[in-house]
Amino acid sequence: MTSPATHYYEPRLGHGLPHDPLNAIIGPRPIGWIASVNAAGQRNLAPYSFFNCFNYHPPIIGFCSVGWKDSAANISATGEFVWNLATRPLAEAMNNCSASLPAGQDEFSFAGLTPVKGTRVAAHRVAESPVNFECKLTQCIQLQAADGARIDSWLVLGEVVAVHIATSLIDEHGVYQTAAAQPILRAGGPSAYYGISDEQRFDLIRPDDRSGK
Repeated sequence: MTSPATHYYEPRLGHGLPHDPLNAIIGPRPIGWIASVNAAGQRNLAPYSFFNCFNYHPPIIGFCSVGWKDSAANISATGEFVWNLATRPLAEAMNNCSASLPAGQDEFSFAGLTPVKGTRVAAHRVAESPVNFECKLTQCIQLQAADGARIDSWLVLGEVVAVHIATSLIDEHGVYQTAAAQPILRAGGPSAYYGISDEQRFDLIRPDDRSGK
């Protein structure tokens, strides 16, 4: 079998393409729409495209801040944050939260969103979002390269201590309906996002879960 032609590069030497393909290959990615407050109680709301879930029990989610941005600083100071599900109806508002605003200006107000104070944390959740995770900081880790050099990027991990889910997204069998929430996912390039639908769903049963094994 003939190997397909490949585009080879070593990241330290550059990729040789108009746009870095890394975040298009590792995609689409869920969006870390992170709400926090600083020590004075001022709100902040920002989207992060490096985000995911890393553990079941206890539930751990995390995002990476490229640079020591307000979210990382606030969470490091207070130990709390809220993740909000970014959906297609909220896409424009989520995108507006990425604007470079003057220090102290409230992204909730700028994006026309309603803040609701968390039940277990001081940070506010986005009322319009159908799912919110209230989180307590577990680790804030500065990333480093293979040679040990520290990078100006910070992995923020938090334990989910409270969950809010719109009941309309839970079916009669008690199963959360992923596609019904219309989540949006980040892809490559400066502007690409994707949605999902039930038409694209397929199911696989793990080998260990198959009957007769």
